[in-house]
Amino acid sequence: MKLGQAIANFLHETPALEVPLIEHKAIALWPDVMGPTIARLTRSVELKNGVLTVRLNSAALKAQLFENRFELVEKMNQALGVPAIHDVRLY
Repeated sequence: MKLGQAIANFLHETPALEVPLIEHKAIALWPDVMGPTIARLTRSVELKNGVLTVRLNSAALKAQLFENRFELVEKMNQALGVPAIHDVRLY
């Protein structure tokens, strides 16, 4: 077994370590997944207990993302490589 796979297996078997890493990765991936315009209009991103909370500077963007929230969850989970997000809250 390669080292990377051994580490991935260890993390998967240790949720106390894996969950915070996934939460941090989601925050770090937000600008890449959503693009520079949305990233610029985002005040904060947080992932806790499968809920992605995003605070935005634009009511229009909030409405647009809310309308496409299921696709947003799918894109973020695909980028994370695990189905870590099940809901999105936009503020």
